Amino acid sequence: MAISSLQKLASQITKNPSAALFSRALITRSSASTSAKVSDRLVKLFAVDPDGIKRQVVGLSGQTLLKALTNQGLIDPDSHRLEEIDACSAECEVHIAQEWLEKLPPPTYDEQYVLRRNSRSRVMNKHSRLGCQVVLTPELQGMVVAVPEPKPWDIP
Repeated sequence: MAISSLQKLASQITKNPSAALFSRALITRSSASTSAKVSDRLVKLFAVDPDGIKRQVVGLSGQTLLKALTNQGLIDPDSHRLEEIDACSAECEVHIAQEWLEKLPPPTYDEQYVLRRNSRSRVMNKHSRLGCQVVLTPELQGMVVAVPEPKPWDIP
């Protein structure tokens, strides 16, 4: 049943390229969740909080970076209730170290648009990504990310 669903999804992608981002994340999450042991799916990374403290963060392969950071308490869960790009706020933005940035798929047009909109200056930090768009994989073991300070216009 799951294979037929993925085949249908693949045929829809060829017909509708805008569905590619969502389907890629879905396929990655589906294939990552087939592992028998949770310990095989653990992805350990490091996050530098706004105070400059480096913390170890543990996530699961197939989970978004945003979810792992939220579980660690580095991002307010109320700032981003959905795992979709349409619900992004400035708190979803993270800065990824250069050597790890190159291991990620390039940001989509929609992700770049949201980052530009949140920066309010049209100049994007080349290390900025949206945590909800970065899907953890075993290849990202040891990745280093920085959680920036909340932007002044997002503080209540």
